[in-house]
Amino acid sequence: MEVKRRTARNLVAKLSSVSEQTRTEALCELRLISKHDPESRALIADAGAVPYLSETLYGSSPIIQENAAATLLNLSITSRVSLMSTRGFLDALSHALSNSPSPSTVQACAATLHSLLIAEESYRPIIGSKRDILYSLLSIITANNAPPRSIKDALKALFGIALYPLNRASVVGLGAVPALVALIVRDARTGIVEDATAVLAQIAGCEESEEAMRKAGGIRVLGDLLDEGTGASDRIRENAVAALLNLARCGGENGRKEVRDMGGKVIEGITDLSKNGSAKGKAKAVELLKIVADGDGNLKEVRDFRSNNSFDSMNYSI
Repeated sequence: MEVKRRTARNLVAKLSSVSEQTRTEALCELRLISKHDPESRALIADAGAVPYLSETLYGSSPIIQENAAATLLNLSITSRVSLMSTRGFLDALSHALSNSPSPSTVQACAATLHSLLIAEESYRPIIGSKRDILYSLLSIITANNAPPRSIKDALKALFGIALYPLNRASVVGLGAVPALVALIVRDARTGIVEDATAVLAQIAGCEESEEAMRKAGGIRVLGDLLDEGTGASDRIRENAVAALLNLARCGGENGRKEVRDMGGKVIEGITDLSKNGSAKGKAKAVELLKIVADGDGNLKEVRDFRSNNSFDSMNYSI
């Protein structure tokens, strides 16, 4: 262990060298060590690497940026406190997300945010308060030439941010709903649509989402995903139901009415999910059907569902 500690200190010391080659070589080695040797991550952080790595994200060399961002991602797995307690760390991530010419750097920075957000609930309000980060992530998913990996990493970071309820209004206010709806419509790749609908389901859980969803045509798009003819994956359909349910819960009577007005094929899709989805998917589908039934008990699919099921006897936890 002592040998690893000395190695970490020596490499971190080289990060302050005036020689770009020396810094680059040290960064490459730190990246490899932090990737392959979990024990060394804490040693690298304790040696004071994080401020240097953060500052490096402002540099102009793509290879140096890439190695610094990848090392920070590796450190985020076990040395989260060192990252979050470093002054300017989040600002450096935001800068790289918006300005780096390297897709690998952008992906590593977004993945670092996701790693922090998923692992520690207390970081969600802190990161969510950084509007520059939210804006940068949304810019990635709306860029026409963004690589699929960058979009997926940005969506995962946005999902982690939206897990904190008080962040959702901020995300909606920055235009997330039309951005996500447009992404779902234009992108046929299942993985991206799955992640986009997962984010949309989370941010639908705030009052501000109802108007944004209506203006963006989000309810129609979610309804289309529930039509079995679209061939959407089970996860996409469950995310669509979760989004509609959150909208009905949080959007007031207008939100509930729009959900009720979706049409028969959508109800058929929800009904199918209530029978054949995962445990969580079934629970959400049942609650959504109950909301629809309360508003339109004469709809054929709802009558059929009522005749075959007792809402009161279904004790699903959500």
